[in-house]
Amino acid sequence: MGISDFPDAFKGTRETKGVCPFNDQNDPVAMLLRFKDVRKAAHDYKSFISGAKPGRIVVPSEVNIRETRQIPFEVDPPEHTEYRALVEDWFKRPLQPEYEAGLERIVESELERVLRKGSIEVISELSLPIQSKALTLLLNIPMEEAKTWISWGVHVFRSEDSDLDGEKAAILYDYIDAEIDKVIENPDDSLYGVLLNSEYQGRKMTKEEVKGVLILTFAGGRDTVINYLTNTLAYLAEHPEALRQLEDNPELVNTAIEELVRYFSPLTHMGRVVAKEKEVCGHTAKEDTRISLCWASANRDEGVFENPNEVVLDRKMNPHIAFGFGTHKCLGATHARQLMKVFLRVLTKKVESIEIIDAQENIEDWGAHQRKVGFDSLQIELNPKK
Repeated sequence: MGISDFPDAFKGTRETKGVCPFNDQNDPVAMLLRFKDVRKAAHDYKSFISGAKPGRIVVPSEVNIRETRQIPFEVDPPEHTEYRALVEDWFKRPLQPEYEAGLERIVESELERVLRKGSIEVISELSLPIQSKALTLLLNIPMEEAKTWISWGVHVFRSEDSDLDGEKAAILYDYIDAEIDKVIENPDDSLYGVLLNSEYQGRKMTKEEVKGVLILTFAGGRDTVINYLTNTLAYLAEHPEALRQLEDNPELVNTAIEELVRYFSPLTHMGRVVAKEKEVCGHTAKEDTRISLCWASANRDEGVFENPNEVVLDRKMNPHIAFGFGTHKCLGATHARQLMKVFLRVLTKKVESIEIIDAQENIEDWGAHQRKVGFDSLQIELNPKK
């Protein structure tokens, strides 16, 4: 098995049972594994709610480290619909040519910097800087601010010895509070300023609501984007023919993005709270218990995807749900896709080959299943084009 292989951790249970119960901080979760069941439950926001106690729908639960409700992530329609309408256009800005050009400048600069070094540790020296600097475009703030975010490391809620680190999370919360206060004093055209000037149900958004949107923006696309960029480099290192294929067929990039994100599924799953007892895939989900929507398992469902454990860059039918599904589909997906597209385009233009020197896998533990989600460390050598 190659370093860039991501085995299907849920295959056996998905095929035989379709659901896998496990315990999360004494709050049991029933993980749904089949594509059809995951999509159906994701669509049914009345039976499986997001508007529960702040932090509870995240797996692992963040109820012990967060009181602020992430918006619109942790609310349901009709409130969700109104909140999302306030930010939908803002999060579509990555489709603008000038935004894409900004991403290209960031990726080119970061790749040129590491190409001069040769051997690098991908996460700390490339993926994290690209993700952080790209986020300045999404927030519409000076790129200099990315230095602070880079100093936090890959995770904003986790540390080396804890999956949920309250003290580290407080750094993010305090930072956002301070930034909101700055913009209250000196209004600007950043996302902070736009939100503070937005109206929800006939009133200005509160500071707490603004903070909820910003926490989601900072946390939602951090380790997932970092995983995607890092995993993609590992794959292209072990599959140089794919690098050449993308170089020779630039029009393939959009299809390749969807296939790579399906295969890697950087976010394993997301939870919901059961509003009223319901039968799900032969499992009785009791009221006020949790289910999880396992995107990673659904994206390997043999009944939907032909040869699901292979990367097929020109895959024709690819209804993956790596960015979620239904009402709560990922708000930052447009930004993530544009960044992925630019990254592949610039990489194939500047890099001749990639060699893996060393890799330490990041394995998530979900009870009976251990899933590779990425790498804790990936040392590579980038060879530039002459």
